[in-house]
Amino acid sequence: MSQIRKQSIISSMVVYIGFAIGFFNTYLFTREGGFTQAEYGLTGIFMAVANIMFSFANFGMVSYVHKFYPYYNENLPEKKNDQLSWAIFFSLFGFSLVVIGGILFKDLVIKKYGTNAPDLIKYYYYIFPFGLGLTLFAILESYAWQVKKSVFSNFLREIQFRILTTLLILLSLTGIISSFDLFIKIYSFTFLAIALALLVYLLYNKLICFTFSVSTVSKKFFKKIIALVSFVYGGGLVFTISMVIDTIIIAAVLPNGLALAGIYTLAQNIASLIQAPQRGIISSSLGALSKAWKDKDMIKINRIYHSSSINQLIFSVGMFALIWLNFADGVFIFHLQAGYIDAKWVFFFIGLMRIVDMGTGVNSQIIGTSTFWKFDFLTGIILLSLTLPLNYILTKHYYGVMGPAIANLITFSIYNLIRYVFLINKFKLQPFTLKTVYTLIIGATSFYCCYFLFNDVHGFLGITIRSIVFMIIFIAASIALKLSPDISPLWLTLKKRLGIIKKIVRDIKIV
Repeated sequence: MSQIRKQSIISSMVVYIGFAIGFFNTYLFTREGGFTQAEYGLTGIFMAVANIMFSFANFGMVSYVHKFYPYYNENLPEKKNDQLSWAIFFSLFGFSLVVIGGILFKDLVIKKYGTNAPDLIKYYYYIFPFGLGLTLFAILESYAWQVKKSVFSNFLREIQFRILTTLLILLSLTGIISSFDLFIKIYSFTFLAIALALLVYLLYNKLICFTFSVSTVSKKFFKKIIALVSFVYGGGLVFTISMVIDTIIIAAVLPNGLALAGIYTLAQNIASLIQAPQRGIISSSLGALSKAWKDKDMIKINRIYHSSSINQLIFSVGMFALIWLNFADGVFIFHLQAGYIDAKWVFFFIGLMRIVDMGTGVNSQIIGTSTFWKFDFLTGIILLSLTLPLNYILTKHYYGVMGPAIANLITFSIYNLIRYVFLINKFKLQPFTLKTVYTLIIGATSFYCCYFLFNDVHGFLGITIRSIVFMIIFIAASIALKLSPDISPLWLTLKKRLGIIKKIVRDIKIV
């Protein structure tokens, strides 16, 4: 577990830095005098559609890498390992089908989005290089996680991609990029750039070798591979559609859809701060879970399940409360466009959904790496069957831009409940303890203490006071109650480092 903890911490730090850059980008996109809400909303649509393209194109290759890498790695010399070669080949073939489909169904897209989101039609073909870059990067990233290079792949996705976006934004604001037209066209190639960087890194470090000679492992597990990718492909497809359909529905059914998509995208991006440690924990746990299932090490799987649940819950509850305390003041202090205040309640429901999703731990990865990965497909179908009608009905007929957020909270709560029941019934695995309850109580108590004490204090002073007091109460209580098995080692390490620093300062004074 120490290796997982180390990789999780480093990867999470990379993710935190990336989110800080992403938050800065969000500020540049949404501040007064910058991009319009519709222009910002278009970048959110690009990301949503690119994810759907990836889901159609990848043919389950990401899960194929995660599930079968240990077998390829342990039974083949490096130069005969054909896993990545086939994964990339079939993903490129899949994306060529996506391009053909995109051309054939363009008239339907125009019919659905021409009125409420005309810019989506204008830049329709530029979504394809964006989707291709995401597809290639995701395949290479899955392999990088298995060869224990998750830190670098996370750096590219979380930091380098956002730095490229920052550069484009600054060049636009300074007039070097003269128009949004040029901005969005260059932006469409950013994922291809980081995919190329990851490919060069893996080749330079001799971690991959391309070969299309069918290996003994591919022949031996061919039927199992086909069964896996068939079910996981369908499950991954419906899951991704469920995750990103909200922004697309807003653009399609609401008047001035791209501007409202911009409001929703702001709420999503702020809510993504709650998710910061999730990618680090997932990327560092997948390899260990694959091997643990291979070795039938249920104790290790249970330990990873418990640890991922409580660690993610502590962070998500704390971050949600901190943002909710300061959301309105943040919009006005940072001079965001006034219309973005409408993102506050959208964030509230998305934030609660993130807490539910993170608090249930790495249940998806445990199921996906087990022999019951077909269950992914079944739960994905349930999720999609709930998400599509609820998103449409709540958005068009009841709550407008808040509709998808409320719908996602409902559907993802049901989705995670089903997976929770499956794991506890099938494997006697469940992630919750009394410390789960303590975390929720501490979060609520810390929030209301700060809310009632400092609700009338506004501006930068209000944000500062509320944030400091909340963190003191929440962090101190978490340490005192030893909510996470990882808190004590981190706290001891921090005290040790502080002791070394104090000693150095003392020695300097003596000299």
